[in-house]
Amino acid sequence: MSEPTRVVVDWVRCDGHAICVELLPEVLELDDWGFPMVRGPVPARLERLAERARASCPSLALRLVRSAEPPR
Repeated sequence: MSEPTRVVVDWVRCDGHAICVELLPEVLELDDWGFPMVRGPVPARLERLAERARASCPSLALRLVRSAEPPR
């Protein structure tokens, strides 16, 4: 069984454009200040959308990683 895909936000780069949240609301949500929060791993059926969200980030602040461990 393969490891789940997770979204990792680079907080130094993130400017809070929220495009990623619009494209992947099943995995991301906005915090009180308008920045994305990761709710959990990316379901296999949404991996294409996760890649699209990563590629659409104007700040290049998202990474997709395969890991069983949650990001720190």
